[in-house]
Amino acid sequence: MNISIEKKILGEAVHIVSRFAERKHATLPALASILIVAGDDGIKLRATNLETGIDYKVRGECETDGVVAIPATVLQQIASSFSGEGDVRIEHTGDTVSITTGTSRSLVKTTPHEDFPLIPMPERTENSMVVPGHALRAVISSVGSCASSSTVRPELASLYFTIQNATLTIVATDSFRLAEKKIPIGNTGLQGKFLIPAKNALEIAQALPDSEVTIIFDEHQCAFVSEEGTMVSRLTNATYPDYQQIIPKEHVAEAVVLRKDLELALKRTTIFSDAFSKVLFEFDPKKNALALFAKNSEVGESTESLLAKVSGVALTISFNHRFIATVFGLTNADSVTLTASGIGRPLIMRGVGDNSLLYLISPMNQ
Repeated sequence: MNISIEKKILGEAVHIVSRFAERKHATLPALASILIVAGDDGIKLRATNLETGIDYKVRGECETDGVVAIPATVLQQIASSFSGEGDVRIEHTGDTVSITTGTSRSLVKTTPHEDFPLIPMPERTENSMVVPGHALRAVISSVGSCASSSTVRPELASLYFTIQNATLTIVATDSFRLAEKKIPIGNTGLQGKFLIPAKNALEIAQALPDSEVTIIFDEHQCAFVSEEGTMVSRLTNATYPDYQQIIPKEHVAEAVVLRKDLELALKRTTIFSDAFSKVLFEFDPKKNALALFAKNSEVGESTESLLAKVSGVALTISFNHRFIATVFGLTNADSVTLTASGIGRPLIMRGVGDNSLLYLISPMNQ
């Protein structure tokens, strides 16, 4: 193999692809490597940890075809040291690869490329939809934080994708809160559902381009295909809970408040929250006010009263302030709506004018 790639292009490609290599002590050295393939299809960088995989296209000049596997950590360290303009020449001979740029030349020992596993693709390509990459990245990145960090229940440690009525819905919950975001798609006849491990989805989201992405799925795999390449994740083999059953159908109090007012008030109030991160919310329809209160025996106490449009009955209910703050990463709306269904019932938050979001939070004990 003898190829040449611009420094910036190679550096960005290695940074993206290395996320998909095995980071811990791999039982198979190839899993901790980046495979470089040069041939008739151009130059590609591949990596997989058997949970996820990537086949990434790179612009460059290919003088001689070939395949080489380079330890991902070493290649990433070399690529991150590049500076200035210019090309990087990669030449593979025997069990070493030469990486040359300017007056610098590194000789790196390779790993057996024959051991590099195939990156599986979904077998049924009819289940596909096209989604704007920037929108998909934003939704996965925001919703993903609401998935469970524990793998005791794999379904709760996953993102739930459903496709129906020309809409892609992505849901995550850790049983204390639930986030649902929707993206319109063009495929009106497609229906389906699948679960992607949240950690896999978040890794893929960081590598998604702004341009259109085609999502292809079957019973075992899900692929994200774009002009830049293909990323694949295994699917979670579990049944997602019927979360629609816990969404309140009626409410007793509702408040509409400016997002920036709530965000600043919450930030100040949480200074005084207790060890359980509790903040009380008081709906006052007579004063058209939403009040926040927190008390800590070691710090003191704080009350914030916000001008709001409040309807329904007077109600006081407490929540974990971290869960409330999550909504600011889920919507860009200028105002948010807090809809309460009573003591001990979940709170629903939405962005005013943002029909794509439903965010549900379970209350704490008073």
